[in-house]
Amino acid sequence: MSTPHSGSLDEPGRPRRRMGTLHAMLVLGMLEAFGPLSMDLYLPQLPQLAEALDTSDALGQATMSACMIGLGLGQLIAGPLSDRLGRRPPLLAGVALFAVLSVVCAVAPTIEVLLVARFLQGLAGSAGIVICLAIARDQFEGIELSRMLSLLFLVSGTAPIVAPVVGGQLSRVMDWRGIFWVLGGIGLALLVVVIVAVPETLDRDRRHGGGLRVLAGHTRAVARDGLFVAVLCAGAASGVAFFTYLSMSSFVLQDEFGLSPQTFSLAFAAGALASIAGGQTSRLIVRRWGPLRVYLGGVTATFAATTVLLLITIAGWGVEGVVAALVGFMLCAGVGGPNGHTLALARHDSRAGTASAVLGMSSFLIGPLVAPAAAGIGGASAITMATTMAVSAGVAALIAWTVVRPAGLRAPGT
Repeated sequence: MSTPHSGSLDEPGRPRRRMGTLHAMLVLGMLEAFGPLSMDLYLPQLPQLAEALDTSDALGQATMSACMIGLGLGQLIAGPLSDRLGRRPPLLAGVALFAVLSVVCAVAPTIEVLLVARFLQGLAGSAGIVICLAIARDQFEGIELSRMLSLLFLVSGTAPIVAPVVGGQLSRVMDWRGIFWVLGGIGLALLVVVIVAVPETLDRDRRHGGGLRVLAGHTRAVARDGLFVAVLCAGAASGVAFFTYLSMSSFVLQDEFGLSPQTFSLAFAAGALASIAGGQTSRLIVRRWGPLRVYLGGVTATFAATTVLLLITIAGWGVEGVVAALVGFMLCAGVGGPNGHTLALARHDSRAGTASAVLGMSSFLIGPLVAPAAAGIGGASAITMATTMAVSAGVAALIAWTVVRPAGLRAPGT
């Protein structure tokens, strides 16, 4: 006899387990931390890494871009695979490879080897990001999905708080290579979490049979969804703003404003804490206002925050004003983010892996290409960072109001 939460049979005589809300929040939240951990743990060491490998700041920053591009492209592989094979197999493979490639990064002799290893590390780590979204979509929908994504943000959001602080303290006793050894250990720990605590959530009768025809069909179905495409484009623009902050802030705050790695890690952690606060604000108000209105409010407030950052930078109000504006940016971005994903995934059930992959790719791929280009033109300076963030956030807000809003108003449950 099946339990109330057993769901349908995944294998003969074996019920597919459902994850409770608390279980899903904790486990998926830890796996969602792949991106922040890959970036933020060694972020305070980024200037030192460039110096140690006798390379430029731009190439040091490119180690983050390489990982982010891998995180984006890898989702296009891991997401569709999870729709075909189930969620667990590609998730297990991705986490295991992430641990191995972290070790390769730790022993990389040159910047060229490190760039390749970081790209492959991103490919592997992408499984944790995209499949977690697909697992959440397997079990929640509508407002409850938005609330679950906000809860996931609460757990995964602790990574960008803890990681730079820990990274800053680790910089006292180890160099950047030691940080990657630590990442390898974290990868092994997460592999154990997947083995022990992540059940299969995609029934066999909801999996596609594989092949390019099915994958192309899923991709076409996603591409025909006007709301999905609109959120995708706005998310790509928002991703440029976020990655610009992520990749330039260490150079701006340490080299231009003179913060130590430890002080920088605290400033960065304050932004991450603000992002969590934004996510939980979204969770509290979404039932009353709905995902569409909360999303529009978050995107608009994010543009306002980046505009304030640009004005503060032009006025030369100093490091305190810049840090305060960056914290405001992260707070507002945390409000809009979960609701954008909810809107985009609303019409995609069995295609959740493919839809999540395409959605994630836009955020992880465009930003790592645009931000280094901006730094190459204007240098990794406060004015370059603020201008790039304000322009990209403005593009996101424009798309949100002119395209996402009309499409969302025509969609039920938004």
